Amino acid sequence: MTPTSNSRDIIERFKQWGACDVADGLSKLKHPDGGFLEGLALYSPDYQAGETKIVGQAFTVKFVPKDDQAAPRLGGNYVPLIWLIVFYEVNAVYGGLMTLRAQAVGAAGVVIDGRVRDLGEHRALKFPLFARYAGTTAGGAVCRPSEVNVPVRLHSEHQEAWINPGDYIVADLNGVVRVPRETVEEVLDVIPEIVEADRKCAEGIRAGRSVQDVFKEFRGR
Repeated sequence: MTPTSNSRDIIERFKQWGACDVADGLSKLKHPDGGFLEGLALYSPDYQAGETKIVGQAFTVKFVPKDDQAAPRLGGNYVPLIWLIVFYEVNAVYGGLMTLRAQAVGAAGVVIDGRVRDLGEHRALKFPLFARYAGTTAGGAVCRPSEVNVPVRLHSEHQEAWINPGDYIVADLNGVVRVPRETVEEVLDVIPEIVEADRKCAEGIRAGRSVQDVFKEFRGR
């Protein structure tokens, strides 16, 4: 997936906001869970520390059990130019060599709905990586890549969330947020007013006003 001039512009506009800002915008637009994809945490370049933030469009890679004979078989190079999300399996589906390739083609970062291994290698490369768990055993014995750029469902018992190819992803210390392509402009339009309202709330609280008071004035509740 090669970024277009329009997608590059959208990515740059999202970069000025954090994942919480984007989630607030989606929540105001009544998007389920504010676009939050639960259970995913920053593992590299540090574990839940630092100022790492990644913004990009989703290029999905779906993994299936190795013995699934019905699922399509994937051949060739499937590492994207912008972003990578892989599907969940018990063993680690993403290791250090994959990060070398992802960096080589200019991927903004990786989100793994499953296990990652070789954390030292990812961290040595300072590569942004979000995952559900860490592990030691490679995935080849139990799973295989099956399809690329197809909708993938978040592996969650608590959410019915899907990631579609080309959706925008904003991820930082607070978590991973998905912005559906069709809502991008609406979200970018509402974020500034939400951030400004929060700024005014903070200013009022520092001046001695109550949270209830400033929320009523600036947030309308």
